[in-house]
Amino acid sequence: MGRIFDEMSSFFEVDEWQTQPLDDKPILRMAFRGEDGHWSCYAQADEEREIFVFYSVAPVTVPEDRRTPMAEFITRANYGMLLGNFEMDYSDGEVRYKTSIDVEGTPLSVDLAKRVVYANVLTLNRYLKGVLAVAFGGRDPAAAVADIEGH
Repeated sequence: MGRIFDEMSSFFEVDEWQTQPLDDKPILRMAFRGEDGHWSCYAQADEEREIFVFYSVAPVTVPEDRRTPMAEFITRANYGMLLGNFEMDYSDGEVRYKTSIDVEGTPLSVDLAKRVVYANVLTLNRYLKGVLAVAFGGRDPAAAVADIEGH
């Protein structure tokens, strides 16, 4: 499919992830099991813009009446975050964490892919308890982030 797709595929093979190609797109789907749940992940090669993107999709759909508090939680969690960011689709309540790297003019090595992928899954793993508490437990977003970040 392309240089970036081939390189990201090599990482997942070397690191022994079970992946599934997504139709005829330069995207691989896989699963990850964290401490508080398991979720789907997507690795995407944007060959045209020379970017490798990795998403972890939280295993929840935020109820409509909790989307505003979740948006606050995400904003507070994102503040000061150096690698990646949380996103929420207001239309359906999907929450995901995204990491990416621009590889223009340089190969995507197994080591670089590993950094992007593990920074991602470990961050969602850390914050998932807060996502669940805000979405379903009525937890205050500021308190949930403070608990996670040790403030």
